[in-house]
Amino acid sequence: MIQQINKTRSLGDHGLPALLKHLNIQFLPLLMCVGMVGCTDFVEVEPPKDTLVAETVFDEASTVRSAMANLFFGMREQGMVSGSFGLTTALGIYADELDYYGFEVQNTEFYQHNLLAGNELVRQWWANGYELIYSANDIIRGVEESQALSEEEKAQFTGQALFVRTYIHSLLAQLFGDVPYITTVDYQVNNTVSRTPEAEVFEAIITDLERSVALLEGMENPSSERTIPDQYATKALLARMYLYVEDWANAEAMASELIGAFDLEGNLERVFLKDSGETIWQLKPGEALRNTQEANRLIIQAVPGQTYALTESFMDSFEEGDLREASWTESISNADNTLTLFYAHKYKADFSQTESVEYSIVLRLAEQYLIRAEARAQLGNLPGAASDLNTLRNRAGLPDISIGTQGELLEAVLQERRMELFTERGHRWFDLKRFGEASAVLEGIKPGWQVTDLLLPVPETEIEINPNLLPQNAGY
Repeated sequence: MIQQINKTRSLGDHGLPALLKHLNIQFLPLLMCVGMVGCTDFVEVEPPKDTLVAETVFDEASTVRSAMANLFFGMREQGMVSGSFGLTTALGIYADELDYYGFEVQNTEFYQHNLLAGNELVRQWWANGYELIYSANDIIRGVEESQALSEEEKAQFTGQALFVRTYIHSLLAQLFGDVPYITTVDYQVNNTVSRTPEAEVFEAIITDLERSVALLEGMENPSSERTIPDQYATKALLARMYLYVEDWANAEAMASELIGAFDLEGNLERVFLKDSGETIWQLKPGEALRNTQEANRLIIQAVPGQTYALTESFMDSFEEGDLREASWTESISNADNTLTLFYAHKYKADFSQTESVEYSIVLRLAEQYLIRAEARAQLGNLPGAASDLNTLRNRAGLPDISIGTQGELLEAVLQERRMELFTERGHRWFDLKRFGEASAVLEGIKPGWQVTDLLLPVPETEIEINPNLLPQNAGY
């Protein structure tokens, strides 16, 4: 079956709906979840006992929760969100955060800015992204048609699935620019769909997120560990999207709401623990993995033997006295102390531990302070913007910044985002793009840099299957 699925891959459903129709199985996520170790324990629900088809999946809330569990499993393990080859490391070496010492061709192309349209990592991101979107759409469809679920259950599941759909689309659009915005499970439509202009994708994301907020408003999070997205996770993503489309007023208002609902962790050592008070949404490791994926990829245990290390330019960007340098980075030297490397140590995993004390944080309160600071600066509220930056700076042991001009304050926002959000799912790369600073920062340190590198190539295998994805992004 695996070979058959691979041969029938296509956009959005990647050939899966046609294959599933042939097998008379209409609901992929639940089918996959039955055979995945650690899938359902992720959100602490019981797995379905048998393989179910669509009409029975939505007869009970417990089986829908299992389907949702598989969505989070896919985000955690298999793609760009958190997996072994997620955005954190790949975009870290694509930007100016991380140096790369490995030998994998797909990563070397990222590091050297010599990406090809056949890059396997890029293909995996596209494929996994649209598989997750297809699965989310199938949940939305099934919940809507269900005669057994209560209205509250329908609202909750639909809101959660909409969040997944919008989050994945937001990443795809930032990586590839124009991408299809998929809202259906009709494989005949998905197999021939064209790319949607990036601005329209962002508009669709915001519309869906606003609907998700309305559906989830007032509902208690079913997970005490914040591993299931709720109204606050949706609002956090919505604040980010308002910022990206330069809707400064709404970005400020939404970020303010979250700042009023959560407390910033005062102790930097606690920010990335699983019970951190500033976590808005996080992914829980499976039973077989005690550490976060980020810890496994970023912590250097021996030199030589390292794969990633923080760049010298990043380490030099810390201000004197910045407690984040001591709390969130660490160094290691080779046996004769001729080479010392620094690595991200936000996640302080003990590789011998038997229980996870850290989960992979996707959305946290500090970003909302940065969103509000930028929005306020753009709106001309310079004292308010400076106050938000100073909240994070003071926590890091740094003094207040002087207000200065609007331009100076926006430069301070970009710098503060660099120091606060480093090695967190590509924030640095996306910020360099948004602020128009990518060329200025990278052309001197990346010999292969070209302005067309602002977008990744649409995977050539996808274009071969669906020529409606043409034209290819410039430079590829």
